[in-house]
Amino acid sequence: MDILWLDQSDVKSVLDMSSTLSAVESGFREHGLKKVQMPPKSYLYFTEHNGDLRTMPSFMEEQDISGVKIVNVHPDNREKGLPTVMAVVVLNSTETGAPLAVMDGSYLTDMRTGAAGGVATKYLARRDSRVVGMVGVGDQARTQLLAISEVMDIDEVKITSRKPSSCDSFEKEMKQAVNCDFTRKGSIEDVCDCDVLVTTTPVRSPIVRSEWVRDGTHINAIGADAMGKQELESSLLKRSKVIVDDIVQASHSGEVNVSISSGAFAESEIYAELGEIVAGTKPGRESDEEITIFDSTGLAVQDLVTANMVYEKALEKGIGRKLPLF
Repeated sequence: MDILWLDQSDVKSVLDMSSTLSAVESGFREHGLKKVQMPPKSYLYFTEHNGDLRTMPSFMEEQDISGVKIVNVHPDNREKGLPTVMAVVVLNSTETGAPLAVMDGSYLTDMRTGAAGGVATKYLARRDSRVVGMVGVGDQARTQLLAISEVMDIDEVKITSRKPSSCDSFEKEMKQAVNCDFTRKGSIEDVCDCDVLVTTTPVRSPIVRSEWVRDGTHINAIGADAMGKQELESSLLKRSKVIVDDIVQASHSGEVNVSISSGAFAESEIYAELGEIVAGTKPGRESDEEITIFDSTGLAVQDLVTANMVYEKALEKGIGRKLPLF
């Protein structure tokens, strides 16, 4: 029996943001319609090494596809010349359980997470939104902006980072992909003066204050993806319509997790899951004055639909290597 092996260059050759957005939106829709099996992601914490390992299985019932992603987060890896996030995705036959493909999941994770922010912006941002503010300009900020540019006409992107050199490389690269003005700001407060705010930092203490965020803003809160992480003040959650990707998962590892555990915000105050809004079972933005927040923890179903699309394109184009299992 052969397994199709797809390395990162294979995945990059067939994965673009437009198709990723479409796949991820369909995954959210099926999740909102309760047509997926997807246990919350499980964690192993390597405290001594400042890292963790996560497993993320899922099964989409109507598409009859299944798989699992194994992914790490090790912030100190940059000092070792390694990515902070590395992943593999395994697709399995639902008929026999046999592995069909193993592929790089690192680039796939960046793309599908960016696409989730794009889907959230499509359904939750004001129609007249033109200015994007970005707190953090790493790899995830790049795919977030790519996805947002697919669903919104952008006039200006405001950016800030602890390292000015990071802003240099971000602006240089993204100007090739997004036709708009880029403005560097010296503070997070200045960046918050925008229509769509994107936060992609790994911080454990809030860096976005409620008083800096004006009515009508949409926020993609991407950085908090594990217990103890928090980018937004709890008081900002109280002012806002909070949408999560998955209530159970977000409550223990998303932007809302610290506020819930401290009692500053209640799980019952979460307005909806994004899939419910995409599926039309709950309305999204209902006025231009609402502040909307999308709390993104990353769902296994996003990985599954994206990986399956990569697999099908690879088969069609004859990409990858077939390796014997036994």
